[in-house]
Amino acid sequence: MKLRPTPLALSILASLTLLAGCSAPPPPADTRQTPQESADAFIARVNRTMAEQMPLSTSSSWLAQTFINDDTARVASDYSARQLAQLNEFVEQARQYDGQPMSEETARAIALLKLGTSMPAPRDPARLKELTEIATRMDQMYGAGTYCTGEGEEKVCRQIGELSEVLAKSRDYDAQLEAWQGWHTISIPMRGDYQRFVELVNEGAREMGYKDAGHMWRSGYDMDPDAFKAETDRLWGQVKPLYDQLHCYARTRLQQKYGERGSVDGKYLPAHLMGNLWQQDWSNLWDFLQPYPGAGDLDISKSLEAQRAKLFADRVAKLKNPESARLVEEGIAADFDIATQMTRLAEGFYTGLGMPALPESFYAKSQLIKPRDRDVVCHASAWQMNADASDVRIKMCIKPNEDELTTIYHELGHIYYYLAYKDQPVLFQSGAHDGFHEAIGDTIVLAMTPEYLKSVGLIQDTAVSEEATINAQMRMALAKVAFLPFGLMIDRWRWGVFDGSIKPEDYNRAWWELKARYQGVAPVQPRGEEFFDPGAKYHVPGNTPYTRYFLSHILQFQFYKALCEAAGHQGPLHTCTFADNKEAGARFWAMLQKGQSQPWQKTLKELTGTEQMDASAVLEYFAPLKDWLEKQNQGQDCGF
Repeated sequence: MKLRPTPLALSILASLTLLAGCSAPPPPADTRQTPQESADAFIARVNRTMAEQMPLSTSSSWLAQTFINDDTARVASDYSARQLAQLNEFVEQARQYDGQPMSEETARAIALLKLGTSMPAPRDPARLKELTEIATRMDQMYGAGTYCTGEGEEKVCRQIGELSEVLAKSRDYDAQLEAWQGWHTISIPMRGDYQRFVELVNEGAREMGYKDAGHMWRSGYDMDPDAFKAETDRLWGQVKPLYDQLHCYARTRLQQKYGERGSVDGKYLPAHLMGNLWQQDWSNLWDFLQPYPGAGDLDISKSLEAQRAKLFADRVAKLKNPESARLVEEGIAADFDIATQMTRLAEGFYTGLGMPALPESFYAKSQLIKPRDRDVVCHASAWQMNADASDVRIKMCIKPNEDELTTIYHELGHIYYYLAYKDQPVLFQSGAHDGFHEAIGDTIVLAMTPEYLKSVGLIQDTAVSEEATINAQMRMALAKVAFLPFGLMIDRWRWGVFDGSIKPEDYNRAWWELKARYQGVAPVQPRGEEFFDPGAKYHVPGNTPYTRYFLSHILQFQFYKALCEAAGHQGPLHTCTFADNKEAGARFWAMLQKGQSQPWQKTLKELTGTEQMDASAVLEYFAPLKDWLEKQNQGQDCGF
């Protein structure tokens, strides 16, 4: 199985599952010999082998994330080493066909084969083994990350969920600072491992013919790597004026709430006050960033919490002897019930478009809630376990709130992409580019308008006043617009790390310089090189390329506009829902079925009519909010 650009992406272990070989991978082919099979036959063999081995390799990764212990780490690391060795062998064999006649499809497959992993491995078996061991160790270190205070009976330990809750719900400045700093202690031990990891993947990338691992990542977009970097700069230039207005508004409100402590140096947003460990989503600050309190209130979280409470009450009412231990059991059952209901609600949007129902095994095999008895990676991800997509799953620790609900809709976007392109050869079973994969579910989220939410019983009314419109736009912007620079800066940091312009002794300094430049965010206390703050974000130790998420936040609006046009929508773009529209569903499904079988520019044109990614739909969608923000920010010294 090759790298799947999934969501919130799989962990590094799933990302590495190119295929599981036998216990001792064969040595690289002698490229000086005349090929014993045609290029077409070679690619057919690669696809066949990958399909055959996928279930075993994905299972080893699944276990490593849902049963975190030394045994699963050892198994996953071993499989990762075999898979990377096999990839190296296939890439070496593919060189025999340079200049040989072959079909256009085979030529594309060979080009994609070299880009089949985000973690290119050295050919040397010892260094390959070292790389996979480091990757597994960092992945599980993140998954088991815990911040503890106190000693003995006074000792209190919290993991990412509990620490995130503090940032989301507390408005106590010091409590938020402690929770934010506490989570960032879990990545300190990763620093040495990450430095060695970079050395090893760069070695693997150079052996494959790339300058470094970042250059390899940027080569996977059907365009020149340098041109791709310039393209992301162009897209950021389109949306930056909107972000600047949102940043200015948020900073003003933070200063009103916290006084001088509401900003850093009068211009940056304090990292621990943004309601999110990484400042990538400001939705949790809704209580004081809401423009018009109560206008068009769409309290989806309250509705979901009420549904969970009823499920629990109904279970308790059936008990003859409700002992405390039994109440705990019924609470867990109610958690699973509401998680299942939320997932089925999301599935209903996709089936309403004419897409197929999920396989029966989906609900039996997915991890929907956090188990009580073991450490798991709660970071949401979607999984294709076999080539024919008869076994697909999501892995989450679902709670009844709005953020979790939209995450489910997002993850099912990956699942339906898997189901759509399952008939493609394995090498083409991926998104047109990785940003496409991330944009599918979020396109659906944009269509979750008040009209849709009312139709599924999550809200009672659909207010349409100007105040309600601005509130709705602000809620969306706090998630979507606030994310844009974060989606760009992580790989800007990694590209610099990979190409050597960011030295190991400057890892943390460069991280915060980029966060200040792109996000306008800063820590309130110095973060020296004794810290490794990049590692506190899952995708860094998990080695998941991140520019895909920036691209997805552009593409999802482009897709959304095209599907709204297909549905015959009239009126402002932000009011459109294409729920239950079979024409929009058919066009979307047709795009998904193409997978990575053709250049993304062609796939994009078939849906939207243009070969160029374009942020104009983002600006059209948020036009009412941008006008409002500019009026609110008059007289403010905006910028950072």
